[in-house]
Amino acid sequence: MFGEILAGLILGPTLLDVLGWPVFGPPQAVALREEAHLLAVVRDLADLGVILLMFVAGLETDLAEMRRVGKVAFWTAFGGVVLPMAGGMATAVLFGLPLYWEGIFIGAILTATSVSISAQTLMEIGALRTREGATILGAAVIDDVMGIIVLSFVVAFARASAGGVELGGVALVVIRMAAYFAIAVAAGRLLGPVLRWASKLPVTQSVLAAAVVIAFVYAWAAEYAGGIAAITGAYIAGVLIAQTPFKPQIDAGLHPLTYSIFVPIFFIGIGLQANGRELGDSIGFTVVLLVVAIVTKAVGCGLFSRLLGFSNQESVRVGAGMISRGEVGLIVAGYGLANGLIAQPVFSAAVIMVLVTTMVTPPLLRLTFPRRLLTGDATVEETVAHVPKATR
Repeated sequence: MFGEILAGLILGPTLLDVLGWPVFGPPQAVALREEAHLLAVVRDLADLGVILLMFVAGLETDLAEMRRVGKVAFWTAFGGVVLPMAGGMATAVLFGLPLYWEGIFIGAILTATSVSISAQTLMEIGALRTREGATILGAAVIDDVMGIIVLSFVVAFARASAGGVELGGVALVVIRMAAYFAIAVAAGRLLGPVLRWASKLPVTQSVLAAAVVIAFVYAWAAEYAGGIAAITGAYIAGVLIAQTPFKPQIDAGLHPLTYSIFVPIFFIGIGLQANGRELGDSIGFTVVLLVVAIVTKAVGCGLFSRLLGFSNQESVRVGAGMISRGEVGLIVAGYGLANGLIAQPVFSAAVIMVLVTTMVTPPLLRLTFPRRLLTGDATVEETVAHVPKATR
């Protein structure tokens, strides 16, 4: 991910600007460029990439594991959402940005946590089986679910506000969202039979094709019927399909398709959108945002784990493991820029924040955890399955 974003930064307006700027700018600005057709292709492929990425994230969400880690992981995730959200809003106000909706959306960007970065690092240092490791993994997953919910509400209310709707409009937004979630979950009971029917069709990769169609239908319905972000719908589709017996088959086909083409284009597109040259006037904001992102996530998660019985040292480890923002932070930031909820300098600062927090998390985990030798070549899933019950 870091390499793909770095490639986008090099190719984009920060250095070479090979495609012409703005890459994802207003349609009238893009239309003036000779490269408009190429930019449109990049934008469309990146949009497909983010939907598939969130679909995969839903497939990898283990609801049973979330229930097993219990209340410690939940409240740790809660602290990792509330404090960064408040810190992001306060930072926006401090630098004169409007609280509605740019400040609130900056707070939403800071709520994310990358479970993949923390899981890989914990596995490498042999700490995945500790109760801190189990709590970090569970809290990171719950954190992302909370972040998606926050994103959905922010986007829905921002749209209602932009349309000049008052209390009645807000009530309509809530009703639309509630109706979408209810219908989406209820329709989840039909996904198993639909995939079973698809598996009997005499065509190649019928189950995978049906799953991708379901993901796009859920994403479309979320955007146009529920009034929430399309990526939320894709995530829900992934969570629901993960409960069917076809999950391993879909995983095996979807990962090569997603991670070989569409997701790299999405992350490269993130780098293409960021303009490091604009940070000259926003360097102070970027530094403060970075500090707030690290401190609020570490303190929020560490404090709540300490209140629920962890020692000081264990709480520090949990806080350090939750700092990385990773792909979810980029998804939220990219959505905000594309929909006009944040300005270009704020987006560039958010990209820098995501990169730095992703880089500092592994060294911090190595410093806070004692050195351990890996006990074998077990996968993350196999290792988590052996977490002692006392830690859940």
